[in-house]
Amino acid sequence: MAKTLSKPPSIFFMLFTIFFFSIYVIADEAPVFSKNLPPSSLGLEQQKLSHLHFYFQEIVRGPKPTAVRVAQAATTNTSPTGFGAVAVIDDPLTLLPENTSKVVGHAQGTYTFASQSESALLMVMNFAFTEGEYNGSTLSLLGRNTVSSSIREMPIVGGSGVFRFARGYAQAKTYTFDTKTGDTVVEYNVYVLHY
Repeated sequence: MAKTLSKPPSIFFMLFTIFFFSIYVIADEAPVFSKNLPPSSLGLEQQKLSHLHFYFQEIVRGPKPTAVRVAQAATTNTSPTGFGAVAVIDDPLTLLPENTSKVVGHAQGTYTFASQSESALLMVMNFAFTEGEYNGSTLSLLGRNTVSSSIREMPIVGGSGVFRFARGYAQAKTYTFDTKTGDTVVEYNVYVLHY
């Protein structure tokens, strides 16, 4: 009795099988650049609106200034608006307008004198909080501050910690300005939506 041998699979069939399974494995392990997530997957439930009220203490002279000019244009000193000057700040945020009041955080960032026609600043700063339920959290402000206006409104564009996904606005009002020293106290009312 003669044995019949089965015909070996064709090379084409073997290559197709290897190719198909390798694509399947690669597709299954491919890195993902982005995907949609429900907010609840990050523990985000209902948004709330918070109102924060504090005073921004800026000291520009003396042994320990909190605002320091770090750059300027060649024409800044002749500009009536200080156009081109850049300052770095680490201003205490206090509960009351007196500089001896309890510090609740710091305003840290930069501002640039950004107008040739009026006193207007580009503010780029974080409010870094150090007290209470907001300790360790920040709010990020990015906007135009027309310092001669009685109340200035600037956007809150984000935050960290308790303020992840934050958005809102800040209203700034000059409380005092010392014309001799340049020291300033600014009252802030900040309204923020966050989770």
